Amino acid sequence: MNAEFMSALNQLEYERGISKDVVLSAIESALAAAYRRNTGSTQNVRVEINRETGETQVFSLKRVVEHVTDPIEEISLEDARKKNKKFQLNDLFEICVTPKEFGRIAAQTAKQIVVQRIREAERSMIFDEFSQKENEIVNAVVQRVERNHVYVQIGRTEAALPPSERMDTERYYPNDRIKVYVVEVRKTNKGPQIIVSRSHPGLVKRLFENEVPEIQTGIVQIYSIAREAGQRTKIAVFSKDPDVDPIGACVGQRGVRVERVVEELRGEKIDIIKWSPDMIEFIANSLSPARVVMVQLLESEKIAKVIVPDNQLSLAIGKEGQNARLAAKLTGWKIDIKSQSQSMDMIDELIDEMGNDFDEQDDQFAEEIEF
Repeated sequence: MNAEFMSALNQLEYERGISKDVVLSAIESALAAAYRRNTGSTQNVRVEINRETGETQVFSLKRVVEHVTDPIEEISLEDARKKNKKFQLNDLFEICVTPKEFGRIAAQTAKQIVVQRIREAERSMIFDEFSQKENEIVNAVVQRVERNHVYVQIGRTEAALPPSERMDTERYYPNDRIKVYVVEVRKTNKGPQIIVSRSHPGLVKRLFENEVPEIQTGIVQIYSIAREAGQRTKIAVFSKDPDVDPIGACVGQRGVRVERVVEELRGEKIDIIKWSPDMIEFIANSLSPARVVMVQLLESEKIAKVIVPDNQLSLAIGKEGQNARLAAKLTGWKIDIKSQSQSMDMIDELIDEMGNDFDEQDDQFAEEIEF
């Protein structure tokens, strides 16, 4: 240990953010273990490194007792007071036992433990840093693609983008720059494991928050998001200020704000819906761009029966039912969509059934009179 070594620790702290005191504490623990191993002793020792000069001292710690039964662990009160009259029973007495040279084995042992502690400190720092970024978006660079696994670099560490968190329509190549949503940060024996996503609805939410100042200030708020990643997203918004149009704020002048989000999502379609506390109105809005004629709510079953014009039926349902499916996710209601013609046919059938019932009752009544 010398001034040059201490300077190197200062540089390590500056460049890698590892506390100098953490490293020195690790070295002290390592040297104490190395000393015991090298001397074959089990005695209690303490290593102290001067934080300014790097000078290292090893102290043997002994308990002050009335009568010594273990000379390695104990010292008599009489002998302790020869050094300092203030010693009392059960105090710790320190004797400097610093050897002139620890030896090769001691140095190697110390190095191994120090490297391990430095690695642990780095892992702890990475975990602390990214655990605070859960549910946030970060910039990432694709590092490598191995079969079905994609790994990205975020800051000083690597994160996993598993298949379940990827967009089916997106392909990843090394050095691609993308934004990812931090889903989870786990502690493992191999260090922190960071899971990121490109398919999570939270990614859309954070992108809009970054692009729309009215969302940042809280004037416009996001009520809910329904997403089928890579294809289409519906986002319900509302304004706390009646003078601010929530949809217009999210779209931006000439659509510039929503276009930036769409560009980041590689062309994913986005429907911005106005939320309403009136569930009938909200469900009608959720089926946009289709026009709705009527909404009937079955509260007990949480089912909404929706009637749309004949020429709007396919638009309301969407390709492979996507529009209706996303509207259901957005509102939390099961949505049953019928065209006006279908609803009229059902009404006609119902009237016919009721008419048949009446005819049967009339016939039965006539038979009873005749009888």
